[in-house]
Amino acid sequence: MAMMMMLHRLKIFAPLSHSVYTQPSKPYSRSTMASWSCTKCTFINPSSQKTTCLICLSPPSPSSSSSAPIAPKWSCKSCTFLNPFDISNCQICATRSSPFSLLSTIDDDDLDPSIGSVFLPLRPCKRKIRDSPEKLADTNGFRGTKALAIAVNNDSKLPRNDSKPLKIMSYNVWFREDLELESRMRALGSLIRQHSPDFICFQEVTPNIYEIFQKFNWWKAYSCSVSHEMAMTKGYFCMQMSKLTAKSFSEKPFFNSIMGRELCIAELEIKPDLPLLIATSHLESPCPGPPKWDQMYSKERVQQAKEAMNILKENPNVIFCGDMNWEDKLDGRFPFPNDGWFDAWEMLRPGENGWTYDTKTNKMLSGNRTLQRRLDRFACCLKDFEVSGIEMIGLEAIPGLTYLKEKKLKGEVRQIELPVLPSDHYGLILTISSK
Repeated sequence: MAMMMMLHRLKIFAPLSHSVYTQPSKPYSRSTMASWSCTKCTFINPSSQKTTCLICLSPPSPSSSSSAPIAPKWSCKSCTFLNPFDISNCQICATRSSPFSLLSTIDDDDLDPSIGSVFLPLRPCKRKIRDSPEKLADTNGFRGTKALAIAVNNDSKLPRNDSKPLKIMSYNVWFREDLELESRMRALGSLIRQHSPDFICFQEVTPNIYEIFQKFNWWKAYSCSVSHEMAMTKGYFCMQMSKLTAKSFSEKPFFNSIMGRELCIAELEIKPDLPLLIATSHLESPCPGPPKWDQMYSKERVQQAKEAMNILKENPNVIFCGDMNWEDKLDGRFPFPNDGWFDAWEMLRPGENGWTYDTKTNKMLSGNRTLQRRLDRFACCLKDFEVSGIEMIGLEAIPGLTYLKEKKLKGEVRQIELPVLPSDHYGLILTISSK
């Protein structure tokens, strides 16, 4: 079973010396919380959600509701006032809640071994599934996509050497905000300065992460696909950043997503008559829930990948990267539309596992069930470019920074001290050059 819990105030420690993050206590117990399971998608809804399911918007069945509940609340990180869980800003000081102010907790022992904490917790998205593609506006600039194009001002971008290799980074930054958020984002910024990618695709960006990024010097070198105003209206989202000349940024929501997932596309012009499309997404995540704890959303994920390929396939130079949540044994081979497409990791590093989510090598995730997956990928079709390298980044722990995690070992709850890495995922950087 799942319940809703409230976390105490956010505590961020600067990595100036050896610091420890203390696991928040759990003020609510299962006996004091009441909730109902949606009969359609099995999502555990809080007791205060009475009219429709937060995920699929289905009404509750008469037998789903519970009586005499204690409504969950979240504690404001600024003034500590306890707010109702269904509002996003504090009623006293208007501070925005963090994504982890209120979580669904699931006993680790109840989970299928194939499910790792990479998929938990999933937060409901307020966006409804789109009705039909005809209701979206046509986008000028690339074929087959119905979305809103954002024109980009490139006046500040310097001319580049056309023969210079291009570096494209993809990174799931992890929306968990209660675990050394600022230190992790600072470490991620150090990786950006070190590798100096020409183009970046981020996944799981939150409004708070967006505002942290804006404070860093490296931010000024890029055009961003998401405006500040747009970022403040989202829960978590994908985002693209470019040093290259970007003609437009566009978003195309997936029609079958109950998690608000979408395809983000940047139309670039490397030089006259040399276009390049770079797309990113965060495909539907496995979302375990009662009664079987096995809702892997493979069908939806595969359909989203096919939808993306159908949009991108008509263009001569395309890079599609991001957190695909892909599992070959479950989802099958990635649905490349023709022989011109290839998986960059498989082509450049055959025989290497390429696990970007690995609970064994990422010691920050120690204590979780073993999960090793190549969730993050680069799918490419490049007529006028050639790939020359791909590397995994973010494998090192942040020096001098640890946190404490509670883990049940042999029936006893113990605290284990673990290192902190930039994210629960590793990042990828692809290098290409024009032919």
